[in-house]
Amino acid sequence: MDEVTKAVIPLGGLGTRFLPLSKILPKEFFPLVDRPLLHYALEELKNSGIRDVIFVVNSHNKETVSQYFKKDVQLESILQERKKEESLEAVKSIGTLARALNFSYVQQKEPLGDGNAVLQAAKLVGESPCVLLYPDDVVESKIPCASQLIRIYKTAQKPVQALFRLPKEKLSAYGVVDCEVIANRLYKIKKIVEKPSTPDAIVSDLTIVGRRILTAEVFDYLRKARPNKKGEVVLSEVLGEMVKDGKLVYGYEVEGRWWECGDIKNWLRSHTYFTLKHPDYGKDMQKF
Repeated sequence: MDEVTKAVIPLGGLGTRFLPLSKILPKEFFPLVDRPLLHYALEELKNSGIRDVIFVVNSHNKETVSQYFKKDVQLESILQERKKEESLEAVKSIGTLARALNFSYVQQKEPLGDGNAVLQAAKLVGESPCVLLYPDDVVESKIPCASQLIRIYKTAQKPVQALFRLPKEKLSAYGVVDCEVIANRLYKIKKIVEKPSTPDAIVSDLTIVGRRILTAEVFDYLRKARPNKKGEVVLSEVLGEMVKDGKLVYGYEVEGRWWECGDIKNWLRSHTYFTLKHPDYGKDMQKF
């Protein structure tokens, strides 16, 4: 039985929904209170038993990512001299997280879809299963979301897609799945519909979230995938082709709460929520 110890994090997108902010700051570094989205993602992976993280970067953000996790001796020395204990602890927490994980980088030369981005990591992933995690989806849960999917994979040994239920009025903006119940919260995916344009196309209220367990078979399909009309290889569309071919792809309705950070409005909502519940800042912000 293959153990899931690797993860892929695609960071090659342009972040167009966040312009002009994302012109200078990659969206994975947008904050939720006092830490960037990427920090939350890596904490989830670390707490799920992941050891190796593969970043799929573009020509602009690799330096930002590596710099964030690089030890800054001068900064730590200044903070120590000035007795900035809280600030020093915050900086050291980054180092603690980085030491628990091994980082690798591959480049996506052009923004040709998330499927194309994931494919760039194929050589480093090898034949092993891996977690695929998008930092702009944050899942608040007692058991880390990635850990929940890994638990399912240990039994299923097939690709696993994280799912959440949404109200019907929101479904047209998401990928939804038609599925068959296997067990409590566990489904066999029968069809994937990306952003259903008509009520008839809405096959359920279960939507796709940015967490998956991928297998070597998924990478085989990605190698053969052709770009869609937009010139992109979209991973959910490729998984849909696998399902059409009779391949098993499971869906798991994740326990927890999904916080979206993929556009300005949702990021502001998520940032406000996490600020108001923060142990240090929440009460003051509630009063304000």
